[in-house]
Amino acid sequence: MLGVSRSTYYYEPCCDNAFNIAMMKEIDKIFMEHPFYGKRRISAVLQLKRHEVGVDLARTLMKQMGIEAIYPEPNLSKACPGHKKYPYLLRGIEIVRTNQVWSTDITYVPMRHGFLYLTAVIDWYSRYILAWKLSNSLEGIFCREVLKEALGRGRPDMFNTDQGAQYTSIEFTGILIEAGIQISMDGRGRALDNVFIERLWRSVKQEEVYIRDYIDGLDAHRSLEKYFEFYNEERLHSSLGYISPGMIYRGEKQRREESGLIW
Repeated sequence: MLGVSRSTYYYEPCCDNAFNIAMMKEIDKIFMEHPFYGKRRISAVLQLKRHEVGVDLARTLMKQMGIEAIYPEPNLSKACPGHKKYPYLLRGIEIVRTNQVWSTDITYVPMRHGFLYLTAVIDWYSRYILAWKLSNSLEGIFCREVLKEALGRGRPDMFNTDQGAQYTSIEFTGILIEAGIQISMDGRGRALDNVFIERLWRSVKQEEVYIRDYIDGLDAHRSLEKYFEFYNEERLHSSLGYISPGMIYRGEKQRREESGLIW
């Protein structure tokens, strides 16, 4: 009835150590500004801020947050057995229309006494958010749920993800294959291969998450719901000619131009 997933409504803090939660918030802010920082540099930055966070703890917290530096590190992650990796198909391709390319990703969302994970599906041409969802775990089910919700609104020619286990699983890729959608995956350590959703996370964090203090999962869901409505329908994007993603996605800009209306 509330439109909130069961895992979000019944959220239990993933970590009850107040110091670790505070440091994860700090790591998230550092990483958003410097996504090429690995555990050693993040540990060094935190220690310069007088936080006693060694390399081992930084690595543990980053792993729990589901983040890693954009360059590959030895043995940082291993391919899941049986999971096929697909090539990156978008290099040099001009994005000229809606539903040409969609992509998805996961980011960390801090709360007052814990954290959640946020995923979303974005249309590259319009920057429109087709679907989003919160979860208290990195299990792939919430990624598949948000994909199915997005596909209820349309179907892209290509769908781009990173090589995370959530996206290389047979369950996830099977949905795309059944829908006749080409699968594209970022190269290892190449965050800019999925640049539009990386820019989305920066906007979400700076304009919403970092200025809030979510009490719990329900509070986070309600606040993010308002933000994504604003993002889609009211936020003016300079790269879109200072109009909203919703107007581009629905074709309203083109219709108004063809009718001779002036913006």
